[in-house]
Amino acid sequence: MRIVLVHPAGSNWMPGRKDVSATANRMAPLGLLSMAACLQEAGHSVYVQDCLGPAALQGTEANTRLILSHKPDLVGFSATTSGFLDGYDMAARIKELDPGVKTVFGGVHISAIGAGLLKDFKDIDCLCMGEGEKTLGQLADGAAPADITGLIWRDNGRAVTNQARDYIADLDQLPFPAYEKLTGFPRGYNLPLFSYIQAPGATMVTSRGCPYQCSYCDRSVFKNHFRYNSAGYIYNHMRYMRSRFGIRHLNIYDDLFTLRRGRIEQLCTLLISKPIGVQFNCAVRVGHADDELLKMLKAAGCLMVSLGIETGDADLMEIHKPGVYLEQVKDTVRRIQAAGLRAKGLFMMGLPGETVESIKKTSDFVISLGLDDMNMSKFTPFYGAPAWKTIFDEGTLDEDWRKMNCLNFVFIPRQIDSKQTLDHLYNAHVKRFYSDPQWRKKFNRRLWEHRHSLWYMLRHFPDFLSAMRSFKDPAPGSKT
Repeated sequence: MRIVLVHPAGSNWMPGRKDVSATANRMAPLGLLSMAACLQEAGHSVYVQDCLGPAALQGTEANTRLILSHKPDLVGFSATTSGFLDGYDMAARIKELDPGVKTVFGGVHISAIGAGLLKDFKDIDCLCMGEGEKTLGQLADGAAPADITGLIWRDNGRAVTNQARDYIADLDQLPFPAYEKLTGFPRGYNLPLFSYIQAPGATMVTSRGCPYQCSYCDRSVFKNHFRYNSAGYIYNHMRYMRSRFGIRHLNIYDDLFTLRRGRIEQLCTLLISKPIGVQFNCAVRVGHADDELLKMLKAAGCLMVSLGIETGDADLMEIHKPGVYLEQVKDTVRRIQAAGLRAKGLFMMGLPGETVESIKKTSDFVISLGLDDMNMSKFTPFYGAPAWKTIFDEGTLDEDWRKMNCLNFVFIPRQIDSKQTLDHLYNAHVKRFYSDPQWRKKFNRRLWEHRHSLWYMLRHFPDFLSAMRSFKDPAPGSKT
């Protein structure tokens, strides 16, 4: 079968402002690439169209024509909430030009909402729920829709939801993602600036699922059952990235990279005893980062460790990230840096229950930690997250899917008077962090290490200048 897999561009910035998100951080669509590898292994002809890629075309019509130029039998879309409508516009145009092409959607937005999408979006033939590799594989092999677990399909206009598919127990059975399907990989893809020393960089994921229940996290695809690649598989994957694509730095985007300590210990032992010339970043959770493990990560080539913190308000922490405490956060950051690693804090503004005072507490807490880097996202309530159940009791929501991307305040907590106030507080915090004398001193000491980032920034200076202007600091109540 001839198959095109599509990563829709969606809306990944702020309305009315130039979208520079791909310039700042262009990530390979790893889920699609995993499915592409499985389909290719099964003998299918597969093309991947990354609408956020370095050679991406602009607009529905141009992308649709390119998709159809491959004469596909099936087109699969992997959609986030903000990317779904962009994907559907292409699916509708495909059906208009060639009604015989089968259109399939999968991804977190689809898994969270389910069968209702078939009722409201007539140009979608099927939905892949949860993990898509085997479900899409059976569909491509020609199995009857009624016999495919994990599939939602149309039967004479009626949406039929099949039995849920069991999750892949052994992730090592999956081939490495088909990175070679991406035009311009790896040089056309880029990690966040100043998060790496060596280039080129790439991303990888070594586990699926999470046993924790943070309020803001949508687990619709992988649920709570934690599965992971073995240390040997990860090592071979990293070595493949180095030898096949010349990768020098990997960002590992597992939610809980160190949850199974034994495999990380084994991986570090492999990387120390048989180095492959690759540095990496990873994420940990409080309680899963002991001193010995941190030292091993450093010796194995780890540069920076991210820590999900979210808030500096103890009451909000108890609600949204139960089991994590501010004193533990301070201690973990201190120990990460004591091991010679950089510490990056991940935060979220605008959570249900947020107040002006809690935002001030968070900003003060961020500064007090002495972090090497920081990311503050804008809370977005997603359909499969625990917070969704009570979201309309907690504040007001602008349910515009195109803006639901963690870069816009679509939700306003009832204790905050307006979106303008949130924007003001957010921009003031970002400016405060990057103006902090201690942070600047630390950053300036490392400036030459980041010459790849500096050169990249100079080459794309107009885009980055546009992004900086997006963080102007309007007065509360003013229009933005």
